[in-house]
Parts: sequence; structure tokens; C-alpha cells
Amino acid sequence: QVQLVESGGGLVQPGGSLTLSCEASTSGVSIYRMGWYRRVPGTQRDLVASLGDGGSTWYRDSAKGRFTISGDNAKGTVYLQMNALKPEDTAVYFCGARASNGQYYFGQGTQVTVSS
Repeated sequence: QVQLVESGGGLVQPGGSLTLSCEASTSGVSIYRMGWYRRVPGTQRDLVASLGDGGSTWYRDSAKGRFTISGDNAKGTVYLQMNALKPEDTAVYFCGARASNGQYYFGQGTQVTVSS
């Protein structure tokens, strides 16, 4: 079992920055991949960035050059530094983790609102 807890969301003006944090607690499994997703009401949850083996990273096009994912999959920690935020980045952001039991887990989410 994996439990994920996100923090760091909030209200920020366009052009501002936020850092999201996620910490995992595990029981009987290990984590080998973590990532950040977001969902706008009425749409599906989309992958924003992921952290893979050896520190490899992936970003959706809209996040490239503005967002940075970091962390340690083995320790169950992942962060998302978000710069130059835009109103279209407004969403609920979720931490996700792939565990050794083959299951994928999500946290409860944290709201990010970009507005003046």
C-alpha cells in the first residue's frame, strides 16, 4: 500500500512561482516511478511531468522550460517547481506513484489557482 500526501498549492498571480511537494508512505511495497498530474474540472487527469530511473525526466509540452520535477523515487519524495505560471495552469495537481506491486497510486490533490 502507498499513501501520497501533496502540499504547496495555492493562489498565485500570473508569472509567479509555486513548488509542490509530495511524500509517500509505503507498506510492503517500494516505489520506482513518481510523477505529477493535473486535472481541470470536466476533463481527464493529464500527466504533467514524471521522474524515472536514474533521474530521467519527462514533461508535457506546455510544462517544458517552466516546470522542473525533482525528487527521489526510492525515498518516495517528488517535487514540482513551477515558474512563469499562466492562468491555464489552474488545476488540481496530483502526485502519482508506480509501486512494485504493479499498482499506481494517487494522492488527494492540491489546488493551484493562477489568477490576478
